[in-house]
Amino acid sequence: MREPASPLPPLSAWGTADTVFDGLAGAWDLERTIEDQASMSGVAVFTPLEAGMLKYREEGRIRLADGKEFDGHREYFFERTPGGFAVHFAESPTRLFHAIGIVRDGDVLAGSATHLCTPDTYDSGYRFLPDGSFTIRHAVRGPRKDYLSATVFTRRGG
Repeated sequence: MREPASPLPPLSAWGTADTVFDGLAGAWDLERTIEDQASMSGVAVFTPLEAGMLKYREEGRIRLADGKEFDGHREYFFERTPGGFAVHFAESPTRLFHAIGIVRDGDVLAGSATHLCTPDTYDSGYRFLPDGSFTIRHAVRGPRKDYLSATVFTRRGG
């Protein structure tokens, strides 16, 4: 009789798909590039709210390709889901941006989703890396928008 396959061991920094959400809480340095358009350096903070919810707020300095600079911010709500999380726009009432189911991809945990923001489409990917950092990429395509945004998050003070 064959033994059932054992689950993959957790990754040291993030654990498993069900523990990634817990690892987000706290402050992160962020570096973002928006191809041929802009870059941003700043801080993102995931603040625990009621059970299973985090408020995400990022603040930073945005530099446009033409050299102009200004401060910017963005907010979302992250909600724990089995094996991942859902991201909601920070508006009232909240509206779903996308739901991320996390799977093991080699030595990283990863998830992706698509969001139609008529008439444009956002294809988003999250990668939780063995060193404890994570990345978010948004490929935005459509008649109004066409760009790739890539953000690297590293734990503050880490």
